Amino acid sequence: MEIMVLVLGVSAGAGGAHAMLTHSDQPHLPPIDSCEVPRRAGGGVEESVLEAIRRMNGAADRRDELISGTAVTCRCPLHADAIRAGVGGRDVTIVDEPLAQLRYLRFTGQLPDSGTVILYDLGSSGLTITHADCRTDTILSSKRSTVLGGDGYDALLRWRLARDGVLTDTPTIRRHREELSEARVVTAIDDGTGDRAVLTRSDLAELCAAGIHHSVSFVRQIIDETGVRPEAMVLLGGCTRSPSIRAELAEHIDLPIVYDPEPDFVSARGAVLLAAERRGGDVRMARLRAGATLVPATVDRRKLIAAAAVTIALGATIAGLLATNEDAPPPEGNKVPAKIVAPPTG
Repeated sequence: MEIMVLVLGVSAGAGGAHAMLTHSDQPHLPPIDSCEVPRRAGGGVEESVLEAIRRMNGAADRRDELISGTAVTCRCPLHADAIRAGVGGRDVTIVDEPLAQLRYLRFTGQLPDSGTVILYDLGSSGLTITHADCRTDTILSSKRSTVLGGDGYDALLRWRLARDGVLTDTPTIRRHREELSEARVVTAIDDGTGDRAVLTRSDLAELCAAGIHHSVSFVRQIIDETGVRPEAMVLLGGCTRSPSIRAELAEHIDLPIVYDPEPDFVSARGAVLLAAERRGGDVRMARLRAGATLVPATVDRRKLIAAAAVTIALGATIAGLLATNEDAPPPEGNKVPAKIVAPPTG
């Protein structure tokens, strides 16, 4: 029997790990096998990565096939150090996540040949915005906010249901949010009482609106800071599967929008490409040194200060929504609740 050679790509984040097992020249096709491993409460990021690697190696063994290379994407040096220590002596390549994203977008022809792009990565635990040069794979600037993300939107949806007398747990409310990416209406059921409540895509859009507006100011601020206008904005992360979130961003950001049909697997698919090229070690992205610009540009100081002020004000508003106790009264009408328990962000 001929032994097929496979590669494994894993993306690691605060919420867990996504893994994809496939042939090196087919990252854009349905994988041979894949898995999602949520991060255990209180556990390190390396735990979900090691579990994902274990599962995919088991899948390869059952097929009597060999994994020739493994690459894991990381969002920050702290995660990279934890994963490197966790894998021990295994031949695993650790890759900066934006580099893997750019590599896959280039492979599929979704990345401009020149200029820069904004990588807008909205996942369960937060929002990461990276301004990167397409030609040199250099990071001009990067920012992260844990105020915005799927966990926060889940908390808002839970309050919305509690207003209608329906209590749900975290996995159920997350499932309902994800279902609203495909369906316009879902029905939530209280397992204890049997009571029902209807959630619509419009309900989700209203609850997410303040956070999305905050992120728009975030994007504008990072563009002003670099002084370079991007060619496009790429939507990444599971939360961007929501049509209402994509529509809201497209309306308020004056840039062409790039959207992959599986935005939460772009990082893992990029890792597949890098796993085929390298065997072990770390692959880091270059960062533009402080004060340098890729092209001559003038940044209006007043405009930058105004953008920062808007960001701080909106950030405080969203943080207030997500950072109080469970005893707060439910919202009335279409108002966002004034007090929300912040879910753990890991």
